[in-house]
Amino acid sequence: MFLATRPSGSSLIVTRLCVLHTVSWIVSSRQARFTTGGDNATPGSHCRLSELFRPVRTDTSGVIGRALECGRWSESVELELEGLHVDLDPFVVNRVLRGLSDSEMAVRFYWWAESRPGFYHNNFAIAYIISLLFVDDNFALLSEFLGSVRSQGVALHRSLYRVLLGGYARAGKFYSVIETFDDMVTSGCREFGVDYNRFIGVMIKNCCFDLVEKYYSMALAKGFCLTPFTYSRWITALCQSNRIELVEELLADMDKFGCFPDIWACNIYIYYLCSHNRLYDALQIVEKMDMKGTTSPDVVTYTTIVGCLCDHRRFSEAVGLWEEMVRRGLKPDIVACGALIFGLCKNQKVDEAFELASRMLSLDIELNVSIYNVLISGFWRAGSIDKAYKIVSFMQRNGCGPDVVTYNILLNHYCNIGMTDKAEKMVRTMEMSGVNPDRYSYNILLKGLCKAHQLDKAFAFVSDHMEVGGFCDVVSCNILIDAFCKAKKVNSALNLFKEMGYKGIQADAVTYGILINGLFGVGYSNLAEELFDQMLNTKIVPNVNVYNIMLHNLCKIGHFKHAQKIFWQMTQKEVSPDTVTFNTLIYWLGKSLRAIEALDLFKEMRTRGVEPDNLTFRYMVSSLLDEGKSTLAYEVWEYMMENGIILDRDVSERLISVLKLKNN
Repeated sequence: MFLATRPSGSSLIVTRLCVLHTVSWIVSSRQARFTTGGDNATPGSHCRLSELFRPVRTDTSGVIGRALECGRWSESVELELEGLHVDLDPFVVNRVLRGLSDSEMAVRFYWWAESRPGFYHNNFAIAYIISLLFVDDNFALLSEFLGSVRSQGVALHRSLYRVLLGGYARAGKFYSVIETFDDMVTSGCREFGVDYNRFIGVMIKNCCFDLVEKYYSMALAKGFCLTPFTYSRWITALCQSNRIELVEELLADMDKFGCFPDIWACNIYIYYLCSHNRLYDALQIVEKMDMKGTTSPDVVTYTTIVGCLCDHRRFSEAVGLWEEMVRRGLKPDIVACGALIFGLCKNQKVDEAFELASRMLSLDIELNVSIYNVLISGFWRAGSIDKAYKIVSFMQRNGCGPDVVTYNILLNHYCNIGMTDKAEKMVRTMEMSGVNPDRYSYNILLKGLCKAHQLDKAFAFVSDHMEVGGFCDVVSCNILIDAFCKAKKVNSALNLFKEMGYKGIQADAVTYGILINGLFGVGYSNLAEELFDQMLNTKIVPNVNVYNIMLHNLCKIGHFKHAQKIFWQMTQKEVSPDTVTFNTLIYWLGKSLRAIEALDLFKEMRTRGVEPDNLTFRYMVSSLLDEGKSTLAYEVWEYMMENGIILDRDVSERLISVLKLKNN
């Protein structure tokens, strides 16, 4: 029993009183039971042992409980209790308290019992009251109650501190948790490692990492260490909060204490390392997991590493690791299989992916439609059309029906090779088979019709089919506008642009870029510039492609000052110029015999970290040679060679010829 700390004399008196009361009750009971029976009385209804020790204190608690049945403390309740003239002891009071469900009534009874001469509560009563107050969320009364307990000179036992810490933590009273723990530490109450583990666990849950470090240092100074579970939750929280710098120190501490993170923490840490391009460190953790033996890599561990190896194009290692997983008796799940197959297909290694898929089938791993889809797409991109068709047939024979993604891959193929009739037929097949085409499906077919120059059919498809089904969106409109512009039907494109506004379809930067380019293409430069200004007024920020279109066409018609203004505006809006931007300006400056300005722009390009390509050097060297600046052209050519870029043969031969003439 955890008794509240009292002066030793009073504790002794209470204990003696309880003992004397119990002894006198037993003696009087014996006298009453055996008065008529004598020594030869046989066990009967008047002398059973169970009756001899019948707990009269249970009756006392029942009497008090009935007096408190009104459910609300009042003067009449207090008077009724006074009139009972019962003897109170901790057992009776605790039994009464356990029968109460209202925290306020329990506190009032506690205080009434405490006011009885010579009566002292024990920690069980205090703990029950505190627990009941937490259940009722009665924090104001809890504060008052704790103040009253402390005013009586009661030093709280650590069990009470643990009740308080647990209650505040569950209630989300974070600062009360900290205050209570600090009070426990400063009160002289003996702490244990479990207390620090629980408290630090609360800090971790609330991501208070500075406080975690503070109390962790206190725990270490007192000779306590964290459990592997607490360390693991800390490492997990640090990874999820992107505060990785402390993890290595924690791992070193765990190594010192002979423990290691659990599999959950290991996997999250490995995932963090892989997602931040730290594959080597991730592999080191996997190696440590093998060495320690307490936390062995599981399917999730291998899946994460395999995916990262594929991202780094280290396919042989990825396949080797997958084989190691199988050798260890771990059956790869569909995620593990998908990570490797997706990685291989993404990097044009579809044959290796197919071999791996075959191996998976031999291991009774059922492939899902996503894996079949990536294989079909991979074979199509590789030009292996027959193999792609075979995969489609195989998946259907294996009971895996094609989904909308499968059909979209097939639609994309048909439209790319101009087989729009087959594409239309496939859309009808989808609609009838219950695999409903999505926006992407319809937009693929629309793009295929436009690519095949079937504009009337494409427009009719949008009007009669897509709009009716609610599938017409800004992408659909952009496809049609682009087709009209390429066919020089800018008036149709402008009409569709206006219709978008009427139908509530918001034009985007792509829409404006297509239209502006189309207007410039038919000589409507003023209208194109007006449309660009309209775009800015509607608060649509032009992307780099729109700026490149404007720069190219303005330079083409000789509006260099306007082009310079657009370039400055581009940088002000924090739209980063790309290689196409600089190439456009360098090309037209060279055409206008302004090679030195082009060279300055070339230097700015490098300063901004934009990588020049073959076209950049071609334009730069050609413009310098056109103005007779062969030395500067040679310097640009040298820089180009240092960066591993080979100049076009015709420009290279021209440069060599000029340099030979100059040397002669």
